[in-house]
Amino acid sequence: MAFYITEDCIGCSVCARACPVFAISGEKGRRHSVNEKRCVLCGVCGRVCPKAALLDGEGRPCAQVKRGAWPRPVVDTELCSACGICVNDCTAGALAVSLPLKRGDIAVYAELAAPQKCVGCALCRDHCPLGAITMTVPESPAAPLQEAQAGGLAV
Repeated sequence: MAFYITEDCIGCSVCARACPVFAISGEKGRRHSVNEKRCVLCGVCGRVCPKAALLDGEGRPCAQVKRGAWPRPVVDTELCSACGICVNDCTAGALAVSLPLKRGDIAVYAELAAPQKCVGCALCRDHCPLGAITMTVPESPAAPLQEAQAGGLAV
């Protein structure tokens, strides 16, 4: 079941701008809606909503999460073949294929080239045919890195 926008929505469009699959629409100042066929249950909309006006796929309220606590992709460079699927799927433009270290170097891999652009949607992880990408929550002073739950819904 897709995410759902409640009547608490103020139509600020923050969720629509953050959605990596463009599943949210609506007029500014009016309640927005989620296209159920497009929603991939990534949770980005719930993390950015200033009014907690979203329910997740299970009908639970979403809470706003500070950007520094959003999950980020970590690439296992030994597994990655640099196929580019994750780079192409990243609508935020956060991923890139690394540059070769020297002429003729073929040991390239996908990398989080622009972490400030990453929305933590996990589409890169979900679409990686080699399973080379995991999602982790950045380390906080009080806790070590943790594996983010599926789809980055609750961390």
